[in-house]
Amino acid sequence: MGSLMSSRFRHLIIATATAGLITGAAGAQLLPSLGLPPLNLPVGNIPAVGPVVQDVLGSRAAQQVINPTLDSVGGLTQSIAESGPSTLLDLRRLRLQQLIRDNRRELDSDGSGQPVRRGVLIAVNPDPASLQNAARAGFRSISQESSAELGLNTVTLAIPRGMAARDALKRLRSVAPGLESDFDHVYEPAGGALLPFDGTLAATSGGGVRIGMIDGGVGSHPSLSAASIEQRGLSGNPQPTGHGTAVASLMVGNQGPFHGAARGASLLVADVYGGNRAAGSATAVVRALAWLVAKRVSVINISLVGPRNRLVESAIRQVRARGIEIVAAVGNDGPAAPPQYPASYPGVVAVTAVDARGKALVEAGKAAHLDFAAPGADMAAALPGQGYARVRGTSFAAPLAAARLALTGSPQRLATEARPGKGRVGRGIVCGDCRIEPKAVRAK
Repeated sequence: MGSLMSSRFRHLIIATATAGLITGAAGAQLLPSLGLPPLNLPVGNIPAVGPVVQDVLGSRAAQQVINPTLDSVGGLTQSIAESGPSTLLDLRRLRLQQLIRDNRRELDSDGSGQPVRRGVLIAVNPDPASLQNAARAGFRSISQESSAELGLNTVTLAIPRGMAARDALKRLRSVAPGLESDFDHVYEPAGGALLPFDGTLAATSGGGVRIGMIDGGVGSHPSLSAASIEQRGLSGNPQPTGHGTAVASLMVGNQGPFHGAARGASLLVADVYGGNRAAGSATAVVRALAWLVAKRVSVINISLVGPRNRLVESAIRQVRARGIEIVAAVGNDGPAAPPQYPASYPGVVAVTAVDARGKALVEAGKAAHLDFAAPGADMAAALPGQGYARVRGTSFAAPLAAARLALTGSPQRLATEARPGKGRVGRGIVCGDCRIEPKAVRAK
């Protein structure tokens, strides 16, 4: 029956299963019997999705968006990217929900679907009186971190047993209104997978302009063998990832026809995941920022996205006050998604992506402000170990802009290089000739 079933009927069955109407053993038996692959999708508590996303949810590409795997390093496929704002927004909701469901012991929701560390809240530069008020309401201080580099003191508070994170934050702000408190939000890469690859970390030493990078770990690759790379894990030991390796190669890679935009620069890599998709919290990002400030980098690239967070915002304000530029990707969840951070913070250089024709990618997010665009499609980047992959997304545009910013020295000088583009590209396209054609390196 599966080989004779019409495409429309297959999509109807997939949509029904995805909506939670075919669940448990019945669903497990019915889908394979109809020639359909089993779905690795959450069921039973899925928010309503539109008809277009129902049509694409059964595809392997869509499943990789919702639950990234090792072979999704390149980000969105073109078909998913062009599926429309409402579909991208639905896929974003499902992806975040899947992340929380897969990591229930570590993650909770902030009430709007954003993943946060379970059982804790954070307080920024708290005063003793506010901490006492919090303690009387059942919020126990479990750790404290001080950063001389950023002038920040962070206290992690345990949430009273049985209380959801969103209810706990409302309660904390009520009993201690003078306390600058927030969730410990978890950040995602703006395109690509987080899961670790087996392999060794890239590690060499050298000089040159110092560029920082907050991402997953960077794996060894022939294009990085002569690069100056130092890595530090902020959530356990650093682990090589596809996303981190691709981003690093676009800045400092060099092998045959493949070359990064800042060859010869020193790259300081802050791994905020340690190979764990449930890591990458606001506290880890702030530790990464402090380490990179101590290393005296001139520019920091952050190809990660998440919601506005008081701790991260305070830390970025301190980094900028020290004269260090921050470049961030605007995300790939489409213009209907809420503005993503840190790209939307004041003073951060927000970067979108364009294709080979200089046209803004349809899936690019809409930040609170937009500074530049850079190539982010129809291009290649390194895979851990060896070889190259086709990549697409704002994750891969941001490092090109960061590399040029490090070499030019200021956003004002970088703006003089910007060229017109099609669509929403900010002040224009930078590093326009930095794209490496996939066929030039036989990218997968």
